[in-house]
Amino acid sequence: MHKAAVENAISSIGERDHRPLMGSASNSRIVIYCQDGLGLGHLRRNIEIGKAFLKQTPEGEGQILLIADSPVAPFFQLPEGMDHIKLPSIRKVSAGQWQCARLRMSTLEVRKLRVSLLHDALVNYRPDLVLVDHMPGGAQGELIPALEGLKKAHPDCVIVLGLRDILDAQEVIMRVWDVEGAYQALRQYYDRVLIYGVQEIFDTARIYQLPDPPRGIHYCGYVVNQDLVKPGRTALQGSGVGAALGGCPRRKSVFVSAGGGADGHALMQTYLRATRLLGARADFATLMALGVNSPADKSRELILDAAGLPVQMVPYVTDSLNQIAGADLVVCMAGYNTLSEVLSLGKKALIVPRPGPSAEQTMRARLFAERGLIDMIEPERFSPFVLAKRLLQDLERDDLPAQDETIDMHGAERAAARLLELIYGRAVAVKS
Repeated sequence: MHKAAVENAISSIGERDHRPLMGSASNSRIVIYCQDGLGLGHLRRNIEIGKAFLKQTPEGEGQILLIADSPVAPFFQLPEGMDHIKLPSIRKVSAGQWQCARLRMSTLEVRKLRVSLLHDALVNYRPDLVLVDHMPGGAQGELIPALEGLKKAHPDCVIVLGLRDILDAQEVIMRVWDVEGAYQALRQYYDRVLIYGVQEIFDTARIYQLPDPPRGIHYCGYVVNQDLVKPGRTALQGSGVGAALGGCPRRKSVFVSAGGGADGHALMQTYLRATRLLGARADFATLMALGVNSPADKSRELILDAAGLPVQMVPYVTDSLNQIAGADLVVCMAGYNTLSEVLSLGKKALIVPRPGPSAEQTMRARLFAERGLIDMIEPERFSPFVLAKRLLQDLERDDLPAQDETIDMHGAERAAARLLELIYGRAVAVKS
């Protein structure tokens, strides 16, 4: 759209809403607050949304400041027009409880530091829109002073909450959000809520009793990496793993992923033990991506455990989409991003949700298993013997995943379009 047309759209929408629009067509600024102390899921999801936003924005007319606290932020390649601020990392130890992850500081000290950094960043950057990920008030309510200061300094700034479909058990979220003032923050500061999921699969707004903000609650579909799968051999196919069993070619391959890897040790260790139990029946090759956040001592232990097995082990892969696409079976936990990639590619998957610290992964895995989209092993039944048996069964199955027209994988594009509506006052069509 030409600049004149954009400006005309802004003018007309501004009149209809009886309020000035927040951005100018020549320089829209947004902030994304992304708290992701354990894995990479939130970070990946918000970068995908940022990429979609910049792609849909008229060339050179948008910029994004990502505020992240992942220990490896930003990790993923940032698009032109996006930069980041790294907060000191914290990690969740239980519902509503956090502690400093890297620095030798008390929880109170690191919270004060993060609160100050967030306040200064939001007020001085002067964003037209703030997209807050996952927690309306931020971790431990740390974002509320920044939102309060931003509204006073720049009252026209739009504030949007972005939520993945499943957060935790209903009673946990409602209790923690009430104690931390998240519901109050949502009522007081937020203009719109975006849900990265499908209402027919999980009705996030109803289950967590979200208050309806002035610009509404919108289900966007699942956010997934939409990069094209590149033809060619995967890392597994080019690894020479076949030599591990006398050079015999492998009929099939398995990709094992632990996401960020901070909590993936049990999955990896059990998989190696299951493979050893199978012995000669393990006539498939395996690529294991330990994860960029896998502790060094745990990684060394896994490398020793894999000796003599038809397994290639790598710290992480930068092209998980291609590795998933090239595998006959994916074995992973039930993180939002990995499962979204699996479903978007129509791959067969055996899912082992992590048992904690929240119920989110088990809830998601059960929902998808009930729809025939994945196979899963309940956390309390997970053992080398059970995994070995299911590996052989799932490699031979041809009924996974089931066809499900309810699944919508255009979440990044739809979320970006909803942000653009608020800044530029124009709707953006998203292909289904």
